[in-house]
Amino acid sequence: MLGWRFDNTYARLPAPLFERIAPAKVRDPRCIIANHALAQELGLDLRAVTESELAQALAGQALPPGADPIAQAYAGHQFGGFTMLGDGRAILLGEHVTPRGARLDIQLKGSGQTPYSRRGDGLAALGPMLREHIMGEAMHALGIPTSRSLAVITTGEPVLRESVKRGAILVRTASSHIRVGTFQYAAALGDVELLRTLADYAVARHYPGISACEGRYLEFLQQVIARQASLIAHWQSVGFVHGVMNTDNMAISGETIDYGPCAFMDACHPGTVFSSIDRQGRYAYGNQPAIARWNLARFAETLLPLIAPDEGAAIAAATEALKQFPELHERHWLSRMRARLDLRTERPGDAELVQSLLEWMQAHQRDHTQTFRQLHSLRNAGEEFASWRAQWESRLRDEPASTEADRVRRMQAASPAVIPRNWAVEEALEAAAERDDLAPLHALLDAVADPFSEAGERSRFADPPPASFCGYRTFCGT
Repeated sequence: MLGWRFDNTYARLPAPLFERIAPAKVRDPRCIIANHALAQELGLDLRAVTESELAQALAGQALPPGADPIAQAYAGHQFGGFTMLGDGRAILLGEHVTPRGARLDIQLKGSGQTPYSRRGDGLAALGPMLREHIMGEAMHALGIPTSRSLAVITTGEPVLRESVKRGAILVRTASSHIRVGTFQYAAALGDVELLRTLADYAVARHYPGISACEGRYLEFLQQVIARQASLIAHWQSVGFVHGVMNTDNMAISGETIDYGPCAFMDACHPGTVFSSIDRQGRYAYGNQPAIARWNLARFAETLLPLIAPDEGAAIAAATEALKQFPELHERHWLSRMRARLDLRTERPGDAELVQSLLEWMQAHQRDHTQTFRQLHSLRNAGEEFASWRAQWESRLRDEPASTEADRVRRMQAASPAVIPRNWAVEEALEAAAERDDLAPLHALLDAVADPFSEAGERSRFADPPPASFCGYRTFCGT
């Protein structure tokens, strides 16, 4: 009735890659957030049923026609240690094909125990699910490839964490949930034909242009490297910190997935860490490019038997591919930084110009988002900044002639005014989870949906945190 068009190709892969499992029954499902804009893109009409029927359907209580629920198996390096994992609290309902022919996973997160739960309860609390909804919508509006949330449903069930929380289910969409860890799982089983089947499937689904290529497995690696280089550069440009860049949280599609203890940086500093479990700073803001390359090396290891029959030749080819990551990342990152400085041409020394600005921002604890947004008007910020500004203005003279108004317009089109500020996220989550007050949540969602505007009510979401808001920590929710 909603308009589902399921065609579940992943569930037709060999059995070791998943387990069939039905979502758990819940007491009283209620829809807290319904993403009607996303539903329209998917060709779904969430208003075609009553609120009760919608909550039942989206919580997996009444399976839609064509659904074939499974939990996917995968492995992962978690903080550097290898573990066999799987969907411990997520169930893939199936793959929905949109009217335009796009294939998207529809996954329920927090829908009960699965064969991969590993002593976990398989449940999710409302706060973390709303956080993921906020982050996914914000990243989408910023143009960053991401999974998104179709809805957040409360279950009417308690969830025990550090205290008793309200249970919830996130209805997540993604181009797929195939991860680096999925390939690690197949490789760990020692079945090369299973690995080949998975690789051929992933190539056909995400990189169809190379399906007929004789060297498609090496090209597959190169394509994933290129997408991740672009993705991480985009993260860095807006000050996003994922928080848990384990290999099971890196999608081969190049989308951002598994928002847990993530947050956006306020004051510019490469050592910024928010996650309560990242005590050594492994996944700090400034470490994300290096960690991405490390994860991709683990991905490359899984593909070695497919890249070439001779292991030495396969290692050499994969190593050459991995060497491209730093250059690709730097190119994407510098392109975004040039746009923020209205540098429309490329000149030697641009990277150093950007880096010196970042070092000034770090030294003076300047806000990452506001500094770039207001850079055109920022003056009287000290002798060190005045020296940098003189260099920037000198560099701008190498650019095509432009009016000041056009320059400001271009710079602000490249520099968001609004991000999900940590203080605003916490305000919205507390109001929704503790007081059933959704007004702050909707106000924040409206603001992050148009991040390059700070007009009207959005202006307050452009503000940095109050002085009292310090030592911010985030939690993964499990």
